[in-house]
Amino acid sequence: MPFGYVSPEQEMRDKADFARKGIARGRSVVVLQYENGILFVAPNASRALHKISEIYDRIGFAAVGKYNEFEALRLGGIRYADINGYTYDRSDVTARGLANLYAQSLGMVFTESRKPYEVELVVAEVGESDADDQIYRLTFDGSVTDEHGFVVMGGVADTVAGRLKDRFRAGMPLQEALDAALAALTEAGGERPPVSQLEVAVLDRTREHRKFQRLAGPRLERLLGGAPSAADDEEPGGTALSDGERPGDGPATAPPDGDIDTGSGE
Repeated sequence: MPFGYVSPEQEMRDKADFARKGIARGRSVVVLQYENGILFVAPNASRALHKISEIYDRIGFAAVGKYNEFEALRLGGIRYADINGYTYDRSDVTARGLANLYAQSLGMVFTESRKPYEVELVVAEVGESDADDQIYRLTFDGSVTDEHGFVVMGGVADTVAGRLKDRFRAGMPLQEALDAALAALTEAGGERPPVSQLEVAVLDRTREHRKFQRLAGPRLERLLGGAPSAADDEEPGGTALSDGERPGDGPATAPPDGDIDTGSGE
């Protein structure tokens, strides 16, 4: 036996353990279906680095782990979506296609590189009804799981998923879904993160064209405070934000007062 030889099975186990430990050091991210689409919730104290982003018209992206690694994957997904949407048709860009692309990239890195990516991803696409929604979870080795209802990744994912399972029900309104997600993310006896340390976004099927929308500031405070939210989009102080328009979109409507989220993480 050559000196320093490691069997392929042991090497794969070591890589998997290394990646899992890195992912578990972060905070959990929750993605779940609600009445009008898909909700993303992540504790995030940074105002510069996003765990949740838009990929395309109806597709959102969430990740945990090393930021530089999942950011590279996010940007690659955006380039893939833009090129295919421009070359063929915008409807040809799907969450399933993106999940397959990410699975190939993650699987190649895991098998051929000495160090695997320490990331887990969710790619979600909102459909015309909740039955048409698609949520795909991708692990560090390129494995893909088709999820339904909700998914939790990163941190103590099993514990958070257990708490969320007790509260989740199909067709929840946005406010109830957000409350369930935050209750699952909060340790027993602990305090919920303040609004300034939350990253929240939705894929809202009721919106025209672009479905991705960040929830922040006064609107998020109202949702967390239990105030009615039906008219939030019409109130001048709201900060429900969407990314800037890309070629092929119709005329952009003026957003409520607040900064426009470019999705660049800056």
